[in-house]
Order: sequence, then structure tokens, then C-alpha cells
Amino acid sequence: QVQLVESGGGLVQPGGSLRLSCVASGSIFSINAMGWYRQAPGKQRELVAAIANGGRPNYADSVKGRFTISRDNAKNTVYLQMDSLKPEDTAVYYCNADVQQRLGGPTYTYWGQGTQVTVSS
Repeated sequence: QVQLVESGGGLVQPGGSLRLSCVASGSIFSINAMGWYRQAPGKQRELVAAIANGGRPNYADSVKGRFTISRDNAKNTVYLQMDSLKPEDTAVYYCNADVQQRLGGPTYTYWGQGTQVTVSS
């Protein structure tokens, strides 16, 4: 099995910053894409940012220029640096990872349990 654990959420004032981390562990041969999604109350889950293994990151228009996604393949970890936070960024943030558990095996998508980010004065 594969587990993803997020950390770094919390309460921050508008204009502030937070850095989210997500560590993947378990039976992992390789990880392809890793990403961050968010879900605000009453809304659908939406993509925030994603990054393929060795690829360029892509971002939702609403976070371009404010959020930065990065990954450390040696640590099976993906980060989301969030700057200039706005109240509309308030949501539960989830990470996901496309994991291959053995050479030549299928790729499955795994999700973390989510971490709350609240932007409020």
C-alpha cells in the first residue's frame, strides 16, 4: 500500500504565506505526477498545481504567480509554497501522486487525507 501524509496547513492572515508538504511512503517503485488539489465548502475539488517527474509544473489561473509547486524525488515529497494568500484560498488541500509499485506495473493514483488552510484576519 501507499500512504500520503500532508502537513503545513493552518490559519494565516491575508497576504501571508504557508508551505504545505506531502510525503508518500509504502510500496513505491516510482512516482509520476504529483499534485495539489483543494476543496472549499460547497464547491467541487479543483486542481491547484501539478508537476510531472522531470516535467514543468502547471497551475490553476487563480494561483499563478502566488503559489509554487516543487518536489524532492529522493524523499518522495511534494511541496506547495503559498504566498500572498487570499481569503478565497481557504479550503482543505489534498495532495495526490500517481504511483507505480513495481517495474512495468500499473500506475494508481493515491490521495492524502487533506490539510485545512484558512486565510482570515
